[in-house]
Amino acid sequence: MAADPSDQFCVAEERSGHCAVVDGNFLYVWGGYVSIEENEVYLPSDELWIYDMDSGLWQTMHLMEGELPTSMSGSCGASINGKLYIFGGFDDKGYSNRLYYVNLRTKTGTYRWKKITNFKGQPPTPRDKLSCWVYKNRLIYFGGYGCRKHNELSDCFDVHDAFWEGQIFWGWHNDVHVFDTTTQTWSQPAIRGGDPPQPRAAHTCAVLGNKGYIFGGRVLQTRMNDLHCLNLDTWTWSGRINISGEKPKDRSWHTLTPIGDDRLFLFGGLSSDNVPLSDGWIHSIATNGWKQLTHLPKSRPRLWHTACLGQEGEVMVFGGSKDDLLFMDTGHCSDLLIFQTQPYSLLRLCLDCIGKNAALLENQIPCLPSKLLQEVLKKITFWAAMTHRQERKAETERQSQLNST
Repeated sequence: MAADPSDQFCVAEERSGHCAVVDGNFLYVWGGYVSIEENEVYLPSDELWIYDMDSGLWQTMHLMEGELPTSMSGSCGASINGKLYIFGGFDDKGYSNRLYYVNLRTKTGTYRWKKITNFKGQPPTPRDKLSCWVYKNRLIYFGGYGCRKHNELSDCFDVHDAFWEGQIFWGWHNDVHVFDTTTQTWSQPAIRGGDPPQPRAAHTCAVLGNKGYIFGGRVLQTRMNDLHCLNLDTWTWSGRINISGEKPKDRSWHTLTPIGDDRLFLFGGLSSDNVPLSDGWIHSIATNGWKQLTHLPKSRPRLWHTACLGQEGEVMVFGGSKDDLLFMDTGHCSDLLIFQTQPYSLLRLCLDCIGKNAALLENQIPCLPSKLLQEVLKKITFWAAMTHRQERKAETERQSQLNST
């Protein structure tokens, strides 16, 4: 029996609350959860999905080995020097403060988790929905929702609920913790000035230069749209940054991605009135202002998704939900949204043009120099995959309309 040609166009499973990082020409996706018959089901922790940005194809899912993390959502993922680090998260037993890593640049094709246990210093208390800045081989964590014991309560923690019998408290954080990947050491830097942001979770972080930016998030029933930055050399907070002109509305479960040297790309999230958002904004450090992008499709909202920067300034948004996760947790997504935030290079435009029109140029393509031919063949595969997925989506929507009538 002949193989189905569409098998090569597989797509990573739908999910929310997962981790995603870029290393080289590949996007790596791990963890998260889906909803099955109103139950939250955590995806297996031994599965790693890899997207090839050159070909536009998802590779077959890779099974991982080693000291596997538990299956979780809300973990914080970041990459340094070809290693994916996972910290925190929420699983069937509660909140985590464990730290794991896996080498993404394996020469054997085997991806092996390692739990970091021989560290020095004190890790953060257990939590999820925190965020991370990567700076000078350090993972710098901020905020999150989690639990503390009575003797761990401090000004950096807003209490939400308590279990008095065990003296366990749940709530939101605004503390900063650093893990130095070269010395395997946890530390909590002394903040030397400025007003810190209010405790929060489901916010987002991004680094530009030596500044770590924070936008939005939730505490109690309040979602925010404030912007702060922390100088990662001097450990001084900016306080709430006063913005000139219009600005995005309050939200949580959104993403903030650095593009270029002085701009931040904000996308999606859940608004204060529990509406999934599909808007995109660019913040300019030079002008200290936000500008809303007007060409984004309003029919593709996302929240608790991931966003990673590609090789040519494109922002790749994967997964997340198109529904309000608090009241209708059924809309998990598996599509990859790609936002072009700056003009592509002339070479990229030429390769795309050839890839889109491969049928018209089939006699000329074999005459290309071998190195250029390899790049063209990748683009042909990329656009074939894009066309296939669009056709499948259109057919699914057509069948859905027929069934509803």
